[in-house]
Amino acid sequence: MRRDFLRTSAIALVIIGSGGFAAAETQPQSNAAFVNGALAVPGAPTNTDTVPAKFSQKNAADDELITIAYTFKTLTDDQRRAVYQMLKGQPTSSAFNADVGVELPPNIELRPIPAELAERVPQTREYSYAVTGDRVLLVGTSRIVAGAFADANVPMSEGRRGP
Repeated sequence: MRRDFLRTSAIALVIIGSGGFAAAETQPQSNAAFVNGALAVPGAPTNTDTVPAKFSQKNAADDELITIAYTFKTLTDDQRRAVYQMLKGQPTSSAFNADVGVELPPNIELRPIPAELAERVPQTREYSYAVTGDRVLLVGTSRIVAGAFADANVPMSEGRRGP
């Protein structure tokens, strides 16, 4: 009987003690290296890809992108403008519109990226393009739109998302 009492007491102490540790872990520490998934030291970059989406609008939006769109996600505004400006004046083969992730039908003519653009924006090198009325679409070998570039001065309508 004494052994049962000791065993029960030991188990009770473990349960009570572990509850104290759990409570201590939920309180933020003032000297923590990470806060909400972000490195919290002087000079650390803010809103990086390591911050969980629930704490970063940018990362939450990135999580919505399809994998193929990641190729153009890191382009600078200047690179995006260069893609649009260098390709926008090309004639279109037919009236169509597509967003990132849409497979273009076979009747849409795709053209190779000009060498000048591929040198200026190397991420475009392996892609083809098509021009719609107001956007330039970069398309992979599977004919799936990987990037949609519009004039930076014209706001994008609802439902259109660029990478």
